[in-house]
Amino acid sequence: PRDIEDIKFAQEQVRNFAKAQRASMQDIEVETLPGVILGHKNIPVQSVGCYVPAGKFPMVASAHMSVLTASVAGVPRIVASTPPFQGKPNPAVIAAMHMGGADEIYVLGGMQGIGAMALGTETIEPVHMLVGPGNAFVAEAKRMLFGKVGIDLFAGPTEIAVIADDKADEELVAVDLVGQAEHGYNSPAWLYTTSKRVADYVIKRVPELIAELPELPRENAGAAWRDYGEVILCDTDEEMATISDEYAPEHLEVQTQNLEWFHKRLKNYGSLFIGEETTVAYGDKCSGTNHILPTKGAGRYTGGLFVGKFIKTLSFQRMTKESTKTVGAACARISRYEGMEAHARTGDARLRKYGFQN
Repeated sequence: PRDIEDIKFAQEQVRNFAKAQRASMQDIEVETLPGVILGHKNIPVQSVGCYVPAGKFPMVASAHMSVLTASVAGVPRIVASTPPFQGKPNPAVIAAMHMGGADEIYVLGGMQGIGAMALGTETIEPVHMLVGPGNAFVAEAKRMLFGKVGIDLFAGPTEIAVIADDKADEELVAVDLVGQAEHGYNSPAWLYTTSKRVADYVIKRVPELIAELPELPRENAGAAWRDYGEVILCDTDEEMATISDEYAPEHLEVQTQNLEWFHKRLKNYGSLFIGEETTVAYGDKCSGTNHILPTKGAGRYTGGLFVGKFIKTLSFQRMTKESTKTVGAACARISRYEGMEAHARTGDARLRKYGFQN
């Protein structure tokens, strides 16, 4: 019962934020010239496949982030797939999928699950879009299928970066870096700081915190910190912000005195965590923002999964006969500039029909 209550709590936060985001996406219709009416409608993708990892860790929260968000977007058919965990379906993952609004649930892992949802089988109808995180095989399967189906984004190993000045609590900085490094052996953890005190403390303290973890998280975090950990000592706030925007980390924490300045200045990241009172784990699990985010620098050109990723913004137009006098003539001339005579004649035909001369 307590597990169910925790799932309900997390899903309520994700649902409330997703609803607010959906409400911000408005259909529009405007008259840009007399008789020229243009607009767009926001229409949900008609079927989505949501992959929820469960190999090393049963990622219960990933069900909220994908299945529930698709449900808020209004997707009519939501298919969910997850691998078995230690030989059988993980109860909490299945419960979260069901409570999030999945119409079909399959215990299929890796590229088998991705392939079944995208290509279809004798018993599974193919979907129009795939979303959700996964291992390298899942990511490659999604990459290969992109085009036949839509995908949310290309996701690599999870990342964390922390921006910290001399006012930061160095213990919290170290704890938060380890908190993400436990995801896997190749999960980068980066610190950008203007404080040599914080830098020295983190370099000493992180291995100690890792050593205190249970076996699997300890192995993951130890390898990740050894091979991908970085501590970058900077001279100024501007230098920290510049380096952060170059890395475009998936998760970015700011633990500084000048929080508002960084919030305005930073441009490239997956999700931002402002102040020591919040942490990446809150967003990962239950605070309401989505944890399916861009990695490997993709934050330079895209954001993460949100309700809008399940929405197609589709344009439309209608016009009066009178508007053809202007638009039809211009269209015919522009088409002929380009050598596209058949295009031009579609304008000519309407000009003649409606009594206008070209």
